[in-house]
Amino acid sequence: MSEALRTRVLTAVVLAAVLLAVVLWLPAWATRAVVTAVVLAGAWEWSAFLRVPAASARGAYVLLVAALLALAWRVSASPGGRSLLLAVAVLWWLTALLWIAFAPRRVSPWSAGAAGILALVPAWVALARLRYAPPQGAEWVLFAFVLVWMADIGAFFCGRRFGRIRLAPEVSPGKTWEGVLGGIGLSALVAVGGSLWFRVPLLMFLPLCVTAVGFSIIGDLTESLLKRFAGMKDSGSVFPGHGGVMDRIDSLTGAAPVLLLGLTLLGVVR
Repeated sequence: MSEALRTRVLTAVVLAAVLLAVVLWLPAWATRAVVTAVVLAGAWEWSAFLRVPAASARGAYVLLVAALLALAWRVSASPGGRSLLLAVAVLWWLTALLWIAFAPRRVSPWSAGAAGILALVPAWVALARLRYAPPQGAEWVLFAFVLVWMADIGAFFCGRRFGRIRLAPEVSPGKTWEGVLGGIGLSALVAVGGSLWFRVPLLMFLPLCVTAVGFSIIGDLTESLLKRFAGMKDSGSVFPGHGGVMDRIDSLTGAAPVLLLGLTLLGVVR
């Protein structure tokens, strides 16, 4: 194992241990507070995609996201409001897919800023509301992370071993269709385990999980598109071997709203 991969694995283990401790052993408000801190840190990194060097302008963007989080929490207090927010997120990610496919070089500071809001706010709502969903809210939050992380792991190793056909060469030349298939395959196994654990019929649950993973790929590619626009390799350097906060949660921003919306429509979560 190379030194870089060893560092990557060690960081992932530490992050997983912290996540377990916060979600399982601390009250729901602690998870909400940690997710809020992570999303606002992600907003700070995202503000660099706007190409505004002034710290005051970047801070203003973070404050805007914070205000929208508070508003989104109030709106999502009702089932109808929550479903509306999540549906908006799904529509946004479908739009982002078209952006990636047909106009990856048509980026402006304004579109980058709007993309950050549409990515971060619904994802925060999804994770926070999942934690408060009785009776297995904590377990659902962990499942969302595990599903995305396993998809990333499958894509990483299958892409390195078998990758030949590039997925989106203008956005992220290192990602391949073979990696996508590896990620979907591993996440499908996670979905089977989740179906047994949560007692959700596999015929409904597996398509939902695979769809969420598909949207996680869009989230990852969207951040890659904006990093390319900003001339950045990583969004930050907080996590050794992984980069910044956004480099860790970009996939989750696409998957979490889809997962919660699907669970709501299936009647699993209310």
